[in-house]
Amino acid sequence: MSERFEVFLQYLLPKQALTEFGSHIASMRGGAVTTRIIRWFVGKYGVNMAEAANPDIASYPTFNEFFTRALKPGARPLAAADLVCPVDGAISQFGAIEGDRIFQAKGHHYSTTALVGGDRELAARFEGGSFATIYLSPKDYHRIHMPTGGRLQRMIYVPGELFSVNPATARGVPGLFARNERVVCVFESARGPFVLVLVGATIVGSMATVWHGVVNPPRTKEVREWRYDEGQPPVELAQGDEMGRFLLGSTVVMLFPKGPCRFNPAWAPGAAVRLGEMMANCPAP
Repeated sequence: MSERFEVFLQYLLPKQALTEFGSHIASMRGGAVTTRIIRWFVGKYGVNMAEAANPDIASYPTFNEFFTRALKPGARPLAAADLVCPVDGAISQFGAIEGDRIFQAKGHHYSTTALVGGDRELAARFEGGSFATIYLSPKDYHRIHMPTGGRLQRMIYVPGELFSVNPATARGVPGLFARNERVVCVFESARGPFVLVLVGATIVGSMATVWHGVVNPPRTKEVREWRYDEGQPPVELAQGDEMGRFLLGSTVVMLFPKGPCRFNPAWAPGAAVRLGEMMANCPAP
C-alpha cells in the first residue's frame, strides 16, 4: 500500500467507531482468548517481556493491563541531564519553536496555540522556545514519565480527530498533532514552565494521568480544563516519576520556554530513544 493511499484511507475510516470497539476489546476479561491476543501481539511486534516487572503473559486479565505493564525496577536508569526522555519510542521531530510554529514533517507546521487548545497566553510562553515530539510504537513501553521535576498547574482536554500518528500520517496529514484529540499538561519547574501533551490516535482507548485517572472517555465536543494552582493540594512530581499512560499507543509533544537548550547530539528524526536517556541540557535562568 502506498503511503499516500494509506493516509487517504484514514479520511474515510470510521475512526471513532474503531476506537470505541478497540477500547472494548482491550478492556475485556477474555481469559484464554485475551492471553492468545497478547501472545500474538508480543510475537507480532517483538515486545521484550524480559524487561517487564511481570513477564507472565497469561497473568494479565486484560489487554490494557498488559499494554500498560510496568518495567522492572532499574530497567531505565536516569541520565545526569536537565531533561531526560519521558518515554520509549522514536523521535518524530525536535528543535526550535519558530515564533508560534512547530515543525511536524517536511511541508507541514502547526501552531503552538492550536496545540494547547487555543490558549494564546499559554502558547506565548513558548515562543522561540524548544519542542520535542516522540512517537510510541505498539511494541514500546506505554507509561509516560517526567522529563524534569515540576508542579502541575493545569490539565486541558482538547477534543479532536483520531488519525493514526505513525510517521506516514505525520508526513501526510497537515496539523496532525494539533488536530487530534489530546490532553495538555502544564507544569512549572526550576527552568520555567513546560508542557507535556498526550496525543490521542485511532484505537487509543484512553489517556490517563496519575493525579486524575482516565481523562477520556468521556469524549466531549468542548474543551475541558482542571486547575491545580488555585486551592488544590499541590501535585508535585520528580524527574523520572510516572505522570500518565496511553491505553494503546500514541505520541507525546513537549514544549519548553525560550533559553539555551542543547539537545542530545546523538538525537535525529527517526532514531529510537528510551526512557531516562539524556534529552537536553537547559540551564535554569
